[in-house]
Amino acid sequence: MPAFVFDPIVSKYLRRLDAHLEVVTPYSRTVVDEMREVPFASWDADRRVWTVPYRSYEALHRHWRRIEEAARRNEPDERKKRREANRGSENERAARARATERRRRRYPLDPNDLPPLGRPVMTRSFGVVVFIGCDGEPVDDDILLSQYADFPNRDDYVWGRWRPAALDELIRAWPSRTGSETEIGDALWWQPTLDDLRVARKTARGLERRRGRV
Repeated sequence: MPAFVFDPIVSKYLRRLDAHLEVVTPYSRTVVDEMREVPFASWDADRRVWTVPYRSYEALHRHWRRIEEAARRNEPDERKKRREANRGSENERAARARATERRRRRYPLDPNDLPPLGRPVMTRSFGVVVFIGCDGEPVDDDILLSQYADFPNRDDYVWGRWRPAALDELIRAWPSRTGSETEIGDALWWQPTLDDLRVARKTARGLERRRGRV
């Protein structure tokens, strides 16, 4: 007998219809990742639900604990509680400062070792990015100490401007054959390794899906 007869999923996030199952949760990256592991599950963008055929019930059951936990964490009330608990804390201030710095899309560079423009490169702070320019503007020491404390000690950093790498750029990019932390040393940027590119491609695919569909 099928699993739903012996061990049914009882949850407000699961609907049982005659033709199929429907999973309805608050948005969660974890839920999306887990649902993609369920065979034949598909996202209905118009109705904002996942549809799952009954033949995939056992696979859904295996992933359900993580799906339900993630859904509960992303309920509006739970998210509000976490925000209120974290409000004004040192961690929140640091996180806000990091997010603000990232939105500025700037990065300290050695003026004697500038990255190639228009090509994906790996950075210490922002993963794989594409640099688009450097006008020689010096980096303020206070910003360097607060946001880039792990950078090598030097006093002539200049700001480089960057943008996120597009998926097609990441697919075309050639990985380096080396690139361990020992080999990178004090480098501020370097040719991405295959692992770097895999992570960046996964992120870029997720962004493209969110722009159009899940």
